[in-house]
Amino acid sequence: MRNMPAVLVVEDEPAIAELIAVNLRHNGFRPTWAMDSASAQCELDAALPDLILLDWMLPGESGLVLAKRWRAHPRTKTVPLIMLTARGDESDRVAGLDAGADDYIAKPFSTKELLARIRAVLRRRAPEPVGEAIAVGGLVLDPGTHRVSFEDQPIKLGPTEFKLLHYLLGHAERVHSRAQLLDKVWGDHVYIEERTVDVHVKRLREALGQAGPLVETVRGAGYRLTAKPVDSPAGQAAVGRLSA
Repeated sequence: MRNMPAVLVVEDEPAIAELIAVNLRHNGFRPTWAMDSASAQCELDAALPDLILLDWMLPGESGLVLAKRWRAHPRTKTVPLIMLTARGDESDRVAGLDAGADDYIAKPFSTKELLARIRAVLRRRAPEPVGEAIAVGGLVLDPGTHRVSFEDQPIKLGPTEFKLLHYLLGHAERVHSRAQLLDKVWGDHVYIEERTVDVHVKRLREALGQAGPLVETVRGAGYRLTAKPVDSPAGQAAVGRLSA
């Protein structure tokens, strides 16, 4: 039982929660149910799960509020989180991802899809093979210590942003489409929209602070990491030479 991944299901509809729990048990997971924000917080205070399934609409505080709070807290910020909701508009999906969700599933959904997404998120959060530190333009990432710094100043990144930066640093100056990044960072056979890449790139840039401009948007093509961003003096000089 201890080797079975623990999943906290935060859902106020008993029928849906029971359906999810039964399918989780039958597929090698240990589900725990919380029906509102208060009981969910109590469960998290008692023990951290391997993953959280969080409904958007809850009695008391909404799932969106909980996601933002848990992502801001050092103890819970790295726990994988998938939002469940009947709100399927793009703006709602983006709001859920911006709040810190790793993935977003709109109701109604099939249990097969839910299980596939859970496994995909857990795979993405699994430790990567340790390699040598990579440095580009003052930005340094060390896979062995899981540390990132810019000009010797530490930077804190979430697991997905760390993997995204690791891949971009390892393939600096190359342009990567959203589909390529989904395949390389999130893995194939993952039910995630390309818009998710934009959300995580935005989150990565914000976390990088002054190093954010190193992650460039290439209009109509995708993203690249460069040692000489266009808005830097070196980058502007390079653009001037190309346009001369």
